[in-house]
Amino acid sequence: IMALPNLPLIEALRQTATNLQNGATYAWGNHGSCNCGNLMQVVGGYTRQEVLAYAHQGIGEWTELATAYCGVTDTPIDMMFAKLQNMGLTPSDIHNLEYLDNKDVLHLLPGGFKWLQRNNREDVIAYFNTYANLLEQQLLSSLNIDSLFVPEAKAVASLVV
Repeated sequence: IMALPNLPLIEALRQTATNLQNGATYAWGNHGSCNCGNLMQVVGGYTRQEVLAYAHQGIGEWTELATAYCGVTDTPIDMMFAKLQNMGLTPSDIHNLEYLDNKDVLHLLPGGFKWLQRNNREDVIAYFNTYANLLEQQLLSSLNIDSLFVPEAKAVASLVV
């Protein structure tokens, strides 16, 4: 199961990769500046320090925090996960983003399949961009072009053809 393909998520993944490419603080062992921490900065509009403070209200890494998420409470950590979930991500997706290990994404990397290092900035950038490309392909393949036309436009188009 993969994230629900949607434009806000695709853009967030690409923006996170761009931020990392442009020198955003990156440290895999830090909740506020790791893979998901950088994504959360984009998705939630939080600072690195806010993400870190909110994440420390829970126990464990992003993968454990995602599994423990409760949609009923209004704690900052749960609000962060609600934002990720509203973007179409599941706890499994969060795990894959943090560890760079979704094989569907890895198979589409430029140059072909290879294992990536979760704590390597360049690998994170490649993974996030490739994941965005995959979701974009899925989104485009799910579109029905006919549904984009209003009924009157379809009638006119059929007369032209």
